[in-house]
Amino acid sequence: MLHCRVEGSAVSTIRHPSLNGWRLVLCQPIDAEGADEGDPLLAVDNLGAGLHERVIVTTDGKSIRQRMGHDRSPVRFMIIGILDPVDSSQKNLQPA
Repeated sequence: MLHCRVEGSAVSTIRHPSLNGWRLVLCQPIDAEGADEGDPLLAVDNLGAGLHERVIVTTDGKSIRQRMGHDRSPVRFMIIGILDPVDSSQKNLQPA
């Protein structure tokens, strides 16, 4: 799994049949502090992640193909979670 930031969406005039009806987004892998880490990737998104939201992307091809309902889909990345924003002013607070 990867932590990524959504950088935009992608449009394709020609798609593999398994991609019909699925939204494609450009995701930038990031480290724990939010800095870019590696090259951007194209992921399938059915959760509706917004621009600059932090997401969790899976690279498990078998689970992606099962979720898409297509055994021969070429998809390698899929968004499986949207992370809540973190308020940095509350990071170091301890419970009462």
